[in-house]
Amino acid sequence: MSIVTVQLGQCGNQIGFEVFDALYTDSHCPQGLCSKRENEAYQASCKERFFSEEENGVPVARAVLVDMEPKVTSQTLSKATQSGRWKYGQHSCFCQKQGSGNNWAYGYSVHGPRHEESIMNLIQKEVEKCDSLSGFFIIMSMAGGTGSGLGAFVTQNLQDQYSNSLKMNQIIWPYGTGEVIVQNYNSILTLSHLYRSSDALLVHENDALHKICAKLMNIKQISFSDINQVLAHQLGSVFQPTYSVEGSCHYRRNPLGDLMENLVPHPEFKMLGIRNIPQMSENSLAYSTFTWAGLLKHLRQMLISNSKMEEGIDWQVRPPLPGLPTLGKASLNRGLHFNMSIANLVILRGKDVHSADLGGFKDSALYTSWLEPINAFNAWKTHRAFSKYEKSAALVSNSQFLLKPLDTIVGKAWNMFASKAYIHQYTKFGMEEEDFLDSFTLLEQVVASYCNL
Repeated sequence: MSIVTVQLGQCGNQIGFEVFDALYTDSHCPQGLCSKRENEAYQASCKERFFSEEENGVPVARAVLVDMEPKVTSQTLSKATQSGRWKYGQHSCFCQKQGSGNNWAYGYSVHGPRHEESIMNLIQKEVEKCDSLSGFFIIMSMAGGTGSGLGAFVTQNLQDQYSNSLKMNQIIWPYGTGEVIVQNYNSILTLSHLYRSSDALLVHENDALHKICAKLMNIKQISFSDINQVLAHQLGSVFQPTYSVEGSCHYRRNPLGDLMENLVPHPEFKMLGIRNIPQMSENSLAYSTFTWAGLLKHLRQMLISNSKMEEGIDWQVRPPLPGLPTLGKASLNRGLHFNMSIANLVILRGKDVHSADLGGFKDSALYTSWLEPINAFNAWKTHRAFSKYEKSAALVSNSQFLLKPLDTIVGKAWNMFASKAYIHQYTKFGMEEEDFLDSFTLLEQVVASYCNL
């Protein structure tokens, strides 16, 4: 089954390129540590998901590119074509000459309705090329105007027109220090609208990605391209093919559906995060060896201590003992030491994958009381190595990991709203103060729900 990717705004288009490039590079890597036949099956499965074949043999990304300024989309299209390995479709791009000025309301209320027909037609053409549609993967940021406002509008339209297809939004959480003065407004409006129309929100925090680049990849001058490559690696480690059942050599057909089924048991809880291990520079990799026991021990502790990378893990954090009240119900101000999970999915790729012991992730103390570990935990595996790592693990988690950042962003937006700062920039494009209040109410409910796990 195929996934149609919708890349929105500058951020969405730059990340989209890196994601397709990482998927193509990995699936055509000869060092997959598996037989030629397995490698060919893996390649075919990746292609069915993300690429359609052109007549001259060059794979074409199943993607639609949308931006309100032409610069980034034209750069993205030409970068893909110049790679000579894959490209975007000739008529897969929609752009205009005037951006959204970092204003959510302008993206949502002006650009959205004005260009709805053109954008939805492009998406429909892409859908028609799929033999079978698994769903939509929508890549966007929250801080600006086009990705956030237009992204929310397009997701809503997809929900209306393709109500039986899954929608997963890949969202870039802005730097805490801020890129845009109104980023907290844009963020709460984006999140509250997506919560109504998307099936799952896969969140990446810029601050965490930046730390991975600095501490694990040893990059001195970090660019957005470096950050996007780390992000693309993480997404690839989740979406590349894995076996459908233990011991089978058939790849699962519906990755989006399987992911949602495993991780989103209730519509109130749809925030997902990714952690990967190992992540390191080529130079460090040459001197490193890994065991599944070591990798999974670190990954489990990254989960329960809410650490985004294997460096600087707090090893003191432990799951609560049975019978004691959990820290999960603590107030936000006391800080959440233990990260309570609703559901977790571990994806293992590489050598001796079937010897890996995942018992540590089946501990009922890690999960909320209303789901049994047998329903809350799943594992996907393949012998085929991913990227440059002989053994690697990814964890997709529906947990309390975003509680603090979400509470902070809602708090900052509320402080601005209480003093009526910049509200006129939004109301002049048809929004009302009531719309902000609705967003605050919905997100405060989300915070409370995750807090009370």
